[in-house]
Amino acid sequence: MTTQTDILLRDLSDDGVLRLTLNDVARRNALSEAMLSALGAAFDEAGHDPAVRVIVLAANGPAFCAGHDLKEMTAGRAAADGGRAYFTKVMGQCSGVMQGIVNCPKPVIAEVTGIATAAGCQLVASCDLAIAADSAKFSTPGVHIGLFCSTPMVALSRNTANKHAMEMLLTGDMTPAPRAAEIGLVNYAVAEEELQAATMEMARKIASKSTMTLATGKRAFYAQREMPLADAYDYASQVMVDNMLAHDAEEGIGAFIEKRAPQWQDR
Repeated sequence: MTTQTDILLRDLSDDGVLRLTLNDVARRNALSEAMLSALGAAFDEAGHDPAVRVIVLAANGPAFCAGHDLKEMTAGRAAADGGRAYFTKVMGQCSGVMQGIVNCPKPVIAEVTGIATAAGCQLVASCDLAIAADSAKFSTPGVHIGLFCSTPMVALSRNTANKHAMEMLLTGDMTPAPRAAEIGLVNYAVAEEELQAATMEMARKIASKSTMTLATGKRAFYAQREMPLADAYDYASQVMVDNMLAHDAEEGIGAFIEKRAPQWQDR
């Protein structure tokens, strides 16, 4: 099933892989208010759709995502408050989309071609996994225009070591995809002609698992990393207990012992 809007395409395969494709090519897939609204709605809907098992976020055109729409942001300055209320609204909307990706119970894989800059880099970093074409490039270039990439910093600093994140944030330089893989911003950099096949192979592998198990694990992963060590172990232990009592854990363990393929019920 394929549906589309002007700026975001949606294609759900029979095996439960939902491809969301940024399609505002003329604006380099900028995170305009319209794009943020479309993405927020799409991730929320996918999170509640039992037919969706994994989400792939891709893009058309030479840029994966060029970040915020600076023309929209500049127009916001015309308000009596100089744009404070508008900027607050847009930053809140963008932060909500990024958190929506993290909080979505379905795994999200970024499939990156071209450039991903500023909030576009943040978008990649917010996804659970990312595979990039070896020609792709990443940057947080706000320092070039007097605007530190503070919100992209949140996602970036949770994916890379401090010094790698600070290098990107302080210099604004482009980071080639192979280097992005070295520092943990993406999982792999592959030849551009192999990118979609590599991404879909990973997506289908993950889609074959129990969605209950995936949702449990994703939620626990992001929750525990914000906790002190002892609290994290207490929390993770309780998650394991609850998980062990779930149907699919009983089925999966039984299938392993009996040397057969498990039959998931996603519960």
